[in-house]
Amino acid sequence: MKKTKKKKYIVWGTIVGVIAALLIGFFGWTAVYYHADATAVNISISDSTIQRKDGITVIPAENSSTAIIFYPGAKVEDIAYLPLLQRIRNEVHVTCILVKMPLNLALFGVNKADQVMADYPDVETWYLAGHSLGGAMASSYAAKHEDKIAGLILMGSYIYGNYPASKSLTIYGSLNTAVKDKITYSENVVCIEGGNHAQFGNYGKQKGDADATISADAQQIQTVQAIKSFLQK
Repeated sequence: MKKTKKKKYIVWGTIVGVIAALLIGFFGWTAVYYHADATAVNISISDSTIQRKDGITVIPAENSSTAIIFYPGAKVEDIAYLPLLQRIRNEVHVTCILVKMPLNLALFGVNKADQVMADYPDVETWYLAGHSLGGAMASSYAAKHEDKIAGLILMGSYIYGNYPASKSLTIYGSLNTAVKDKITYSENVVCIEGGNHAQFGNYGKQKGDADATISADAQQIQTVQAIKSFLQK
């Protein structure tokens, strides 16, 4: 009897130990992430129009009833996307709302759009956008809430879930072959020649990513033009 109890304690102790090790490893992995570069940090400080509260950053466009909710890529600091979103606000004249994700993983914040839309009831038209994993999770949300979303904008990502390509814009860098090979549709797809995966944001080189042959500025300018054309449709 005592031996049986001892065996149970050993088994449960082993299970608890394995779970603890996995949790420590996971949180250690998430603790290392891509930080916003100096350009992005400077915008967060110098642009007095930007409003930041409770993990939501608003880059407002004056007299606009349209807004884009943006989900960041995996393990990327949210403000790394401020240069791109500021450009969208300035060029396209729509409000951009950047969402900080739990542990910097949009996987744990798929429904954050619900909170944003509830907080800004004056917005009449909502678009959902995202980069990489953020794009996949934005696509997943849009597929389940098509009645709430006017359109989907994906960067370095592709449609995930049953959301129509006719209401989606997919933008990727020509050197991002991992994404290119996954795109099975042709409607509203924009390839940026010489672009890579990371340069939609300002967080430096991403592990495993190809070296772009154009600058981040050039990639983001072309991205903004593609979004402007898409929204004008």
